[in-house]
Amino acid sequence: MPTISMFYGIVVRMFFRDNEKHHVPHIHVECQGVFAVYAIETGKALEGKLPPNKRKFVEVWIEMRRENLLVNWELAMAGRPLQNIRGLD
Repeated sequence: MPTISMFYGIVVRMFFRDNEKHHVPHIHVECQGVFAVYAIETGKALEGKLPPNKRKFVEVWIEMRRENLLVNWELAMAGRPLQNIRGLD
């Protein structure tokens, strides 16, 4: 599972061909040993729960980088290499 971004102790990953369980474009997020899955199109958690301050960072980041995330989703579904996506600065 490639890491596509890291910021403020948050690691964002995307699996290749990972559309069976959640059925929507999504990312996997880890922070301090806590895991969550977020829908790209809505920015809402599909599974898991991050601490409130980290959750807000992820939601803002998804909103800012949605276009890049959707490009990566298409690449992942095709089994192609993913692009790194800038974190929050």
